[in-house]
Amino acid sequence: MDALSDVLRTIRLEGALFLNGDFREPWCVAAPPAVSMAPLLRPGARHLAILHMVMEGRCWIQMPDGEPVSLEAGDVAVLPAGDAHLVGSGMQHAPVSLQHVVPVKLPEVAQVRYGGDGEPCALVCGWFAYERDVPNLLLAALPRLFRVAVGGRDAGPWLEQSIRYATRQAAAREPGSTAVAARVAESLFVESLRAYVETLTAQECGWLAGLRDPQVGRCLALMHAEPARDWTLETLAQAAHTSRSVLAERFSGLLGTPPMHYLRRLRLGVAARMLAHERATLLQVSQAVGYDSEASFSRAFKLEYGVPPGSWRSGARGPADAAANPPRPGVSGNP
Repeated sequence: MDALSDVLRTIRLEGALFLNGDFREPWCVAAPPAVSMAPLLRPGARHLAILHMVMEGRCWIQMPDGEPVSLEAGDVAVLPAGDAHLVGSGMQHAPVSLQHVVPVKLPEVAQVRYGGDGEPCALVCGWFAYERDVPNLLLAALPRLFRVAVGGRDAGPWLEQSIRYATRQAAAREPGSTAVAARVAESLFVESLRAYVETLTAQECGWLAGLRDPQVGRCLALMHAEPARDWTLETLAQAAHTSRSVLAERFSGLLGTPPMHYLRRLRLGVAARMLAHERATLLQVSQAVGYDSEASFSRAFKLEYGVPPGSWRSGARGPADAAANPPRPGVSGNP
């Protein structure tokens, strides 16, 4: 399993489409923080990411502390942390609260017509709930808002046809339409992430940049595929077809941490999820992530998360929430 697929699996991503909008200039909608919409979109979810795809026409999107970002047909804007934002035909128009425009009703995909009698913009929106109790390398590496041109990718026509099909099914309330819309939304999110990774330049650092590096990406894939394996820098370098010194330098340069430190945190992250969601004993968890004894595992876990494994399992949380959300860059408008 490649590293990106593994991380997407471990964050327990769950998504759905919630809006099929026909907007006409002039229009501007103010979307609140996704956490305030979570009770309507995904009861029980603590965190939601938001995604907008322009099917036809054009519009703008802007966060309160950022510059307006233009979106054209085929573009997707993703807000991984679900920050409050404006979306409209122009940011100079007086915004209307989203709650006054979208009659959100689970699990329906709301059909909305709003605005004046000017140029049209067809906009499809989705939400994504994900686990965020343990540090997540993917979400921490993403900017608060990024734009990608999904429509121009190989998967673009297929995704656009799938979205149109899903929204038609939802409008007709066909059996299974909710499941169809969810799968389409999740596919769109994954393709947006893949497109974003491809926009990163060779000079950029971080976990996502590491995926693109031949040696570092191979190393990440190996560790995520078999985190409990008795990896050493030597065996990782051999599998990545490079030397230990080159791998260590390149890995640390891109991710800011040596390979073996990354492996330790990866193992403990897997353990944290097992403790939260499975009934395995502490010994079983420690062995599943490559520790020889329960004692050594418990020491490492407490050092990483601030609480013993047993306390974590019972619901106590250390500094993980803060670690899951380090400062992120604001906006990426890569086409």
